[in-house]
Amino acid sequence: MAARTKKKKAASKKRTTPRPKADAAKAKATKVAQATKPSKAPRVRVQPLIAVRDVAESARWYANLLGLEALGDRHPDHRDAYDRIIDPKAHDRLVLQLHAREEEGDPKLGHGVLLWFELDDFDAAVARARELRAEVVEEPHVNPAPSHREMWLRDPDGYVVVICSPDGEAE
Repeated sequence: MAARTKKKKAASKKRTTPRPKADAAKAKATKVAQATKPSKAPRVRVQPLIAVRDVAESARWYANLLGLEALGDRHPDHRDAYDRIIDPKAHDRLVLQLHAREEEGDPKLGHGVLLWFELDDFDAAVARARELRAEVVEEPHVNPAPSHREMWLRDPDGYVVVICSPDGEAE
């Protein structure tokens, strides 16, 4: 019986001895599991749409500027009236919708709208903007509030387009 009591005490000591690496790993695994668990709260995804004069031209312009893909390249039969700019590296995540201006009741183009795109490779986006010969509203500069770099452009329909680096990148 004494041997059994000694084993219980030894086992008890093992369980109460802190294991920082194992505990940290378990805490991290729990945190990851909670972060990846589907939320019951409603999810919101931004799906901006702008009215443009020439859907195909605008789709090419935005796809080239942002280094993304125009969905109309996959479905050209509908491209004159509507197109989507998607990120094929992010499971075809929608970035921007383009709709024929006539279909939207001929709204005034570019009025009161700024399209803002954060890009991981800001320098490559600036180079693409230059290749497109995009109208430059503001040359690349540092915005001190978010501490990122940005460049302001005008698209073929007059919309102001801002491309920027991730926040904190310019610190």
